Amino acid sequence: MNFQRGRGRETPEINLIPLIDVLLVILIFLMVTTTYARYSELKINLPTAATQPSQQKPDQIRVGVTQSGRYEIDGTPLGGATVAALNSGLAQAAKGKNDPIVVIDADALATQQSVVNVMVAAQQVGLDRISFATQNAQ
Repeated sequence: MNFQRGRGRETPEINLIPLIDVLLVILIFLMVTTTYARYSELKINLPTAATQPSQQKPDQIRVGVTQSGRYEIDGTPLGGATVAALNSGLAQAAKGKNDPIVVIDADALATQQSVVNVMVAAQQVGLDRISFATQNAQ
């Protein structure tokens, strides 16, 4: 015999009170353990100096690299497109200059290898200051 025929089953309930208690404890723990950084400002008065900007520009060797891989040094085209030709051209251009800067004017479509060849040749000649010329997009 089934004496519980008329009774229905109880639906389970989620009790939110213990969950809220746990979240409040976690919140209090985070608030207590958080350290607030206090930044102190140092007021420093730096010395000033009145000087004229330097009128002397460093010596430059401009190396142009075309899209086809041809080179020109200070506007003079090189006979060959090899590292040896670059070595002799850079050594000739560096005579009489005091620690010149090699400025590479490479075409946007020039191969990376042709630019690396200029850098290798400059290193072999002993020119360690290299810069790249760029222009603003129109």
